[in-house]
This record gives sequence, structure tokens and C-alpha cells, in this order.
Amino acid sequence: MKRLLISLSIIVCSLSISGTIKNPMLWSDVPDPDVIRVGDYYYLVSTTMHLMPGAPIMRSTDFTDWETIGYLFDKLTDSPKYDMNEGTVYGRGQWATSLKYHNGRFYALFAPNDNPGGETYIMTAAKAEGPWTIVSRLRHFHDASLFFDDDDRVYVFFGTGEMVELSKDLQSVVEGSHRKIFQREKDETGLLEGSRMVKKDGTYYLLMISWPAGGKRRQVCYRTNDLLGQWEKKVVLLSDFGGFPYVGQGTIVDGKDGQWYGVIFQDRGGVGRVLTLMPCRWVDGWPMLGDDSGKVPETMPFGGSETKHNQITHSDDFSSEKLGLHWQWNHNPIDNAWSLTDRQGFLRMKTSRTANSIYDAPNTVTQRMEGPKCSGIVCLDISKMNDGDRAGFSAFNGDSGLLTIARDGKTTMLTMTSEHVSLDNRSKAITDVKREQQGDAVKIKRKKVWLRIDGDFTLHRDIATFYYSFDGSRWTKIGNDYKMIFDYRRFFMGTKFAIFNYATKTAGGFVDVDSFEYKVIDN
Repeated sequence: MKRLLISLSIIVCSLSISGTIKNPMLWSDVPDPDVIRVGDYYYLVSTTMHLMPGAPIMRSTDFTDWETIGYLFDKLTDSPKYDMNEGTVYGRGQWATSLKYHNGRFYALFAPNDNPGGETYIMTAAKAEGPWTIVSRLRHFHDASLFFDDDDRVYVFFGTGEMVELSKDLQSVVEGSHRKIFQREKDETGLLEGSRMVKKDGTYYLLMISWPAGGKRRQVCYRTNDLLGQWEKKVVLLSDFGGFPYVGQGTIVDGKDGQWYGVIFQDRGGVGRVLTLMPCRWVDGWPMLGDDSGKVPETMPFGGSETKHNQITHSDDFSSEKLGLHWQWNHNPIDNAWSLTDRQGFLRMKTSRTANSIYDAPNTVTQRMEGPKCSGIVCLDISKMNDGDRAGFSAFNGDSGLLTIARDGKTTMLTMTSEHVSLDNRSKAITDVKREQQGDAVKIKRKKVWLRIDGDFTLHRDIATFYYSFDGSRWTKIGNDYKMIFDYRRFFMGTKFAIFNYATKTAGGFVDVDSFEYKVIDN
């Protein structure tokens, strides 16, 4: 009998004691957040770049129980690079989506960071879980915020303090509406990114990040009572947290309890960019973030239940007819090369073309890793692998640690390797993959194997440890501890669990994924 794996997913990292949320609110890669409240629900959208489906929509009633309820799109097709043809979109694709609710409908705006395909999408849906449809495609707006005013006029705030008005049908930019609303200060370097526009009591608040030369990342706010008038500026958050770097980029949202809250991300190395929750204190009309000392608090009160029921990463026994929303493919999937119905209760992963490494292999399927510590176990039936096939389990990023099952002739071997991909800066085409074996190879004579990766994202660690088993209970460590990284120049994402299968000689083989067991550990 297949095990009920969902019950094995233990989430305790967000809860410490009854009645509190322990920061980070989400200790996994959830960058560039926008958060809105509609009725009893908070809705959150994040960046997932080259992963498909893309632009996840998450929902919670209490900032604690977050679940993924849908995506803005299944695939992007503007460029062959989304299929890993003529390059890749590693670190590009969908960025910094803006989420709004207006007159009974949800709206989203995002501009892929790619060319071609970098034009802005505006999408809409009656329900946040979708289906989402495209309203229009406009010029590129970097890190933009869509904004519906009280008089139904529509604006986009983008770049470093730029603004345009849109037609009411969202089909075009109003001629002559482009305006530079402020100039950055002399000590500020680069863009003031992450625009998020909120209006409260007749005042407009534009939140962005600033990174002064030689200074610290910080959240700033510009405000005005007249969009065409003068804007004032104030630093509303300057805080490190938990021994990690300074927190910055996100938004504020009105709570069901009448209070306001800040949801701001923080870079945390190998796990990626995590979300923190903090008070938003209105002081002299400014949305000051953090506790009374202006710091990110270790814990926040909440009004939810003591038990966490939902999560954005969890186990799977593949008994559903549809792939769970917790999974994302690396680039666009080849739909006829995977199946949940060819063998009931298994995810069949077929090879459809040859590849040189995990980095150009189609249909690699991923989930987020989480802090402070987590563990993932995949069970594979490898009996139908072909000569030259490579299948396995990875801590996947621009630098990856892999457990690879290699079938060459009649011999099947398991190795732990570290792999480093080099990408062309312009096309993101793969120019080189460096591979180094860690430890001895293990000969496999069975058709079923269990592979395990443990991740430790506590301060100064970012270590992945690799194991294998032939019965799912007795484990043998293989290879060396692996240092996970975050590299904004290549993948620009946190490390993911990744299950892969690719051919190096001839397509046509397959592996059956029996299960994925997951837990996160708070210690």
C-alpha cells in the first residue's frame, strides 16, 4: 500500500508558541512579494522566473497557513529560450508581479526580464486561483506597480520614480502621461526597485528599495496627496535580522484586525530570499516598518489556529490525476514526456531528447527547499532506463549537488557530483558545465532506489547532505557535504529540490517516481 505522504510533511518553522508567527514568515524562496487582502483572505504573488507554471498565487487567512492556489500562466512562449532552445531564461522570465483587486476582479502586471518577450503582461481573473486571461501587452515596465485610483483612473509606477497613466480598458498608455515623479539622491546607486503603490486616507504611498553607495539595503517610501504634485521621502525600514543581511523590498497590507503589516523579503544565501512579517506603524502619516525600535521582530502575534494545515512545499504520492501546484518545471515542460496516468500512483518521466546535463534537460521538476532545516526523499523505479540515461535528485541551482543514477550498457551506478554551469550573459545559453565527482560510485543492481537530500540553512551553513537507500529505511551517506549558494548573475533563485531524468544517447527510456517525502525541521 502506498504511504500517505502528505501527513509526513511537518511544518513547524513558522510557529513557535501559541499565538505567534516566528520570522521568517516563509523561510523559502518567495522574492519580490506583492500582498493584498480581499475579504478574509490575504493573497500573495512572487517571482519564479524560469520555472513553469509561473507567477504563483498564494493565499492565507492569518499570515501563517499559506497555500499555493494557482498560477498566472502555465507556460511562456514569447521566445524559444523558454523551451531551452537557442539559449535559456535562467534568472529571467517572470519578475516582480503586481497584484491588485478592483471592481470585483483580480489584476496582475508583470514584465519578463528577457528579449524578445520582455513586453509587459496585464492579466485578469474573476478568482485568484484563475483561470487568468491576458488583457493587454504593453511596453516594458521594470519592477512595476499597477494602481487603480478611487476615480477608476489606472496608473503604472515603475523604474526609479516613473509613472504613466493607462487607458481605462488597460489597452494602451495615455499619450503624454509619462512623468518622472522624483530624482534619486546622489548617494543612491542603481535603480530604486520594487515599486509598490498603496493609497490610504487620500495619501499615495510608493514603497521601493534604496541601496546608497557604501550603505545598507533599506526600504524607502515616497508620499504625496497629488500624483502630479510634490513627493516627500522617508526611510521606513533599515534593519538586519537573524544574523543575515538587511531586509528590503516588499509591500504593506491592511489587516483584518484593523492593523497594517509589512511583508518584506531578506536575502538568506542558499535558500534564497525569504519573507518576513512586521508591524506597519503609522507615525506622522508615514508607514514605519518594524517594531518600536524599527527592527524586524523575531515573532509576531497572529489570530489563527495553533496547527498549520497548508504549506507551499509538501510530500506527494502522485495519486492525483493532476500534478500538484507545489511542483514547478524547469523551463517549459514537454507535455507528452510525462504522465500521472501511464502508471497509476506514479509520476512517469520520459526522455524525449538528448541533453548534456541537468541544466539543459527538459522536464526537470522542482520544489522549494526551506529553512531552518529540511529533508526530501524521492523513491525511483529505474527499471526502464535506457543505455546512456541519467536520472536522480538534486539540490538544484547554478551550482548544484546531484545524486545521479547513470546507466551505461548493462551497468548502473550512483554518484554524488557537484556541478557548475556557465551561461552567456546575453542569451543565457549554456557555455560550459563543470562536473566533479564526490566520493566513490555505488553499483546498483535493484530496480528501486531511494535518494535523500537534507538541507541546513541555519546561519553560516547552507549545507546539503546526500544519502541513498535500497529499502527506504537504512541510509548510507554518499559524497561530501555540499555548500549551496545564491548567485544573482545566473539563476537568481534559492536552491530547489529537483527530480530529473534525461538521455545522453537515445530518447525513449523512462523512470517512475513513486513518491516524494518531505519535512522541515525547526532546531
